[in-house]
Amino acid sequence: MRRDSKLSSILHVLLHMAHSGRSMTSEELAGFLDTNPVVVRRTLGSLRELGYVDAVKGHGGGWSITCDLAHVTLHDIYVAVGAPAVFALGNRNEHPACLVEQAVNTALDAALREAEALLVARLADVTLADLSADFNRRFARVKGAPDAAH
Repeated sequence: MRRDSKLSSILHVLLHMAHSGRSMTSEELAGFLDTNPVVVRRTLGSLRELGYVDAVKGHGGGWSITCDLAHVTLHDIYVAVGAPAVFALGNRNEHPACLVEQAVNTALDAALREAEALLVARLADVTLADLSADFNRRFARVKGAPDAAH
């Protein structure tokens, strides 16, 4: 089963935007993700409505980050991209008649709810500034390498 990478992808482009020092086109951002620029525009459009990014049309235009990285958490972005399912695990049948499957569902449901709550809470502890600082540390170690920033 394919994992949902929407959160990871949008965090990726947000950090590129934050470190670029200029507006970036949907085409440029799509290149970082090996995807179609339409996908980037659609996702960034929802972030624009929340004030995290902005776009300027025309020559020299593009997307830019407009939020304070220290005040936006990974949880904020997770919610902004629609709070995708955290786990691919789930019940085979949500309303089974079989008593064995009912027992299995009860055990899995409780464990998955607890794990998801823990993960989502952890997202609230990490800001975009934290990610940016981590990138800066990594970049300083490999500065000058051909593929250093991407």
